[in-house]
Amino acid sequence: MQTAIENRKAENYFQFMRNWDNESKKYLIIKLTQSIGIETEKDRNFSSCFGAWVDDRTADEIIEDLHADRVNNQEIEEF
Repeated sequence: MQTAIENRKAENYFQFMRNWDNESKKYLIIKLTQSIGIETEKDRNFSSCFGAWVDDRTADEIIEDLHADRVNNQEIEEF
């Protein structure tokens, strides 16, 4: 079903663009071809799906930085 919907969308776009001049059509073909190539060149590393943490610091250094950046505010704000 999804393929039929996508084919219908493509056909609608084609009907819209069929009267374009050849240079515009060639430009669109180049752009579409480049977009397909970009997709296949993406890094398909498993950890890239989850935003793996990349850092050169040790765990202790990270903890020290977190503690140093903390701000305590004892002031209670009214609603």
